[in-house]
Formats: sequence, structure tokens, C-alpha cells
Amino acid sequence: MNDMSPAHQAVEAEDLVTLRRLLDEGADVHEEYDGLTLLHHAIDVEIDGHVQSGDGLHVDTTAYLLARGADPERRGGNGAGITARHQASTSGHWLAACLIEEWVRMRR
Repeated sequence: MNDMSPAHQAVEAEDLVTLRRLLDEGADVHEEYDGLTLLHHAIDVEIDGHVQSGDGLHVDTTAYLLARGADPERRGGNGAGITARHQASTSGHWLAACLIEEWVRMRR
């Protein structure tokens, strides 16, 4: 049984149209599932897709969530409590790490 919220399901499927609709309808951009915010989840899904397919990394969902107000410095409840910024930089998602670093720099 899949107990993920519709927003997390949209992130899992990389369905930006549905994710946009859900956020427009009031879904919380910081909601958590299994200790992961939507942004943490997006980074994880983008890495998994790259590893499983061998295709290049992409950052579509991460970029969209940042544009919608996701905070890369917010700690997830995922045991280690790491930020999405830390997750991107330590997991090998260099594209998300670069995007997040610039996002943070522009807000200082």
C-alpha cells in the first residue's frame, strides 16, 4: 500500500504538472514523507533515475520546488536530519548542489 501523499507521489513520478496543481491547491512545499521533504525526495528521485537509466542528471523537480519556496536548509526528519543542500552535495547530485548553492548565495 502506498501511503505517500499525492505531492510525494508526483515527485516520485517526476510529474511536474500534477505537482504544480497540488501546490497551487495548497499542498505544503515542505511536507514530509518517511523523513524526506519534497525537496529531499526530488533530489533522491533525480539521482535514482540517473543511476538506474544511465542518462544524464537533471534537476527539473528540484528547480521547480526551489522556485515554489522549498528551503534547501530545512532539515528533514530522516534520522540524520540533514538538509537538502547537504544531501545534494554528498550524494553526487552535482547539478542540484550547484543550483542550491546559487539559490542560497542569491538570498544572502
